[in-house]
Amino acid sequence: MMWLMIIMMMTTMRRKRRRRGVVFLCLLALCRLPSIRAGCDKGACNPRMGNLALGRQLMTQTVCGYNTTEAFCWYGEKTDTRTHTHTQTFKHSANGIGGDGAGGKLGTSAHSESHCGTLQCGKCNAARPHQSHLAADMSDSSFRHPHTWWQSAEGVATETVQLDLETEFYLTHLILVFRSPRPAALALERSQDYGKSWSTLQLYARDCDAAFGVPEGDTCTHKYSQAYPCTRGEVIYRALSPWQTLDPYSPVARARLTITNLRVRLLQHQPCPCQLKEPKGGAGVGAAPPLATGQHYAIYDFIAKGSCLCNGHADQCVPAPGYQPARDRTNHVVHGRCVCRHHTEGPHCERCAALYNDQPWQPANGLTAAPNECKKCKCNGHAESCRFDVVVWLDSALRSGGVCDCLHNTEGNHCQHCRAGFYRDPQRPHTAPDSCRPCECDPKGTVATDDGGEASCDRGNGQCVCKPGVGGASCDRCRVGYWGFHDYGCKPCDCAGDCDPFTGDCVAQPDLEVPQTGNSSESQLFRAEELFSALRSSENCACKEPELRNNKIFCTMKYDYVVKVKVVSAHDKGSHAEVQVKLRKVLWRSSELRPKEAQWWSSVLRLTRGDVTLYPESWTARGCTCPVLYPGVEYLVAGHVDRKKGRLLVNMKSFVKRWSANLGRKVLQLLTHTCT
Repeated sequence: MMWLMIIMMMTTMRRKRRRRGVVFLCLLALCRLPSIRAGCDKGACNPRMGNLALGRQLMTQTVCGYNTTEAFCWYGEKTDTRTHTHTQTFKHSANGIGGDGAGGKLGTSAHSESHCGTLQCGKCNAARPHQSHLAADMSDSSFRHPHTWWQSAEGVATETVQLDLETEFYLTHLILVFRSPRPAALALERSQDYGKSWSTLQLYARDCDAAFGVPEGDTCTHKYSQAYPCTRGEVIYRALSPWQTLDPYSPVARARLTITNLRVRLLQHQPCPCQLKEPKGGAGVGAAPPLATGQHYAIYDFIAKGSCLCNGHADQCVPAPGYQPARDRTNHVVHGRCVCRHHTEGPHCERCAALYNDQPWQPANGLTAAPNECKKCKCNGHAESCRFDVVVWLDSALRSGGVCDCLHNTEGNHCQHCRAGFYRDPQRPHTAPDSCRPCECDPKGTVATDDGGEASCDRGNGQCVCKPGVGGASCDRCRVGYWGFHDYGCKPCDCAGDCDPFTGDCVAQPDLEVPQTGNSSESQLFRAEELFSALRSSENCACKEPELRNNKIFCTMKYDYVVKVKVVSAHDKGSHAEVQVKLRKVLWRSSELRPKEAQWWSSVLRLTRGDVTLYPESWTARGCTCPVLYPGVEYLVAGHVDRKKGRLLVNMKSFVKRWSANLGRKVLQLLTHTCT
């Protein structure tokens, strides 16, 4: 019933005015496209559709009266009211000739009641506005200028009408309204690469095999190829079938609908059937001109119905680069650059906006109206853009694939870390632009980053990582016992105590007296900060002097090592203390540490003459080292080994006493005879 009403309305409108019927056909075809919301707030959206030729320049090969005034004749409508002061009219009657705007076949009885209009003749001159019929007349308003048309030069065999667009558009329909009889052969072609290559959309011919060498079918049709009606005959192309439901933003639809150029090739004239009924003589005294109604092409309207290509992410468009209006003032132009929504960007909203690449871009869904918006990357306020990484996307089980282009001295997929050379300020929010502060480290004394960049520090607290022998909060000076601050760090002093930090010369401080041991030449003075012992904290550390009176107690301690050492220096490491000594003699080592061939080393400990480090365990608990170890003094030290760390430990269980030859002989005899 609905289709019957539509057909009746079409017939009524055709009878009233054929031009209005063309517009109705456009609307009818458009209603077969999937329904898309006009606005973008709640789903997929699409810009308005219109005539792509409106406001643009149509190109033709010829135009009537280009070099001189040309005469022409045509069979007009009975209601045609266009007049020319130079026109002579000859009224004739003729029998009905078959054919209609939909392409009825010649000679059928469907239009036997039709009558030819009047034969009219006129003149055209492209240089005179009231006699010109230029290509622009095909794309002006069909309602404001219903009787303007383009006309080719007289006698041309073929003609081309071409529309060049400044960017990609969707084409859904093409409607040509001819003023001359429709061509017996016509080819409709498009380009999707700005004219570099062309493909055929549709062929129209009275005889497809004769005109194009192809049979009647989907590629070529005889519809719209009949001569009748001699004027206002239509040629209609639909890109989509009225019965087909297709997502207009799918790759299939885009391949079918996208154009950058549209070309209509008019390949073969055919005479108006009314001409065949005309007498060969004139119709009045001295008034009959020669009939030449079939020697030119003429088109009232070129309507390329389409829209801006926005992938369902925009509902309005603005002029694209390269657009040149055909007239100074043109309304209702279909522009080509999208005003993108759904966090997309690009001329056709073909990619996600700079900070919205957490998921892969997708066009909207024209069937379900799903917008498929782009998702914002999680960059903690430290980025203005991000990129999509398919590896990250797959690793996250398709939840997040954004990798931020970090600013504010941050790094990481989400800018969640401070980059090398910076640390997180605990007093500032993580999203603050100044939350990552530069490390306050001397580049000369600080370990560089792995890539050889800026000086590094602990990214959590800003503590500098010093080079060997370098100390200070900023790694800007040599530690005690080192000298020669340089790019490689500091070198150890070749002294029993401290040395000049710049020259390496051994120095002494007369304000601090160190106990001497018989040989005054070995007495040295050291910096106060090296004496981590009861010498500096006598009121806090009461160290008991050990005595070798009970041999049984000495043996039950089962010491791992007994050695003769000379203390060089001591250093506070914060969490522990280290005492540098020179190993003079090894009196004993545990059998568990004795390897084959009686070598004085093990997997965790190697005892050789030279520099050795002792680790006082009582340092952090008591604030000093007990037993007392004075720099420059020789001691007999018996203690245990930390096998996991490979350290020689000195604690309250250790036996530490100033060295004497008599003490050495007594301990050695005790170890070799009594303890075994």
